[in-house]
Amino acid sequence: MVTEARPLPDTAAEPRWLTATEMNAWLNVTQVLMLLPTALDRQLRDDAGLTHAHYRILAMLSAEQDGSMRMTRLARSTGTTTTRLSHAVSVLEERGWVERSACPTDKRGQVARLTDEGWSFLRSAAPGHVAEVRRLVFDHLTDDDVARLREITAKILPSLTDR
Repeated sequence: MVTEARPLPDTAAEPRWLTATEMNAWLNVTQVLMLLPTALDRQLRDDAGLTHAHYRILAMLSAEQDGSMRMTRLARSTGTTTTRLSHAVSVLEERGWVERSACPTDKRGQVARLTDEGWSFLRSAAPGHVAEVRRLVFDHLTDDDVARLREITAKILPSLTDR
């Protein structure tokens, strides 16, 4: 049986290369994305014995009126998978800073809640962390820069999240 050959997709088409300005901006972004988490993680490990990922979970819970959040929403809010979040919350539970319970509206779901010990720990760790965030980021920016940074990141985030 003879079949007709289908044309192959044009893999030789030129990509839409970055301009020199875009490339310079991209290199800065990638360097910040690599260096900032490492610096924040180092500060929190040294000063509070906690990773930045674990601190972020505590901080997100503390922002809720009752200090609790459904695990799936917490995973989205912290930019992690539900599996990684579950492991991280287990570590925080072992330390007595978070507790899990069944979701009252959906028994298949779970809710993470900041404990009194978690609130206390976060209050002690937050000042050093905020000082480091200010030193590394905001002390170098004007109010207009901060507004533009918020606007720029708000434009990028939807392509990276389910929002």
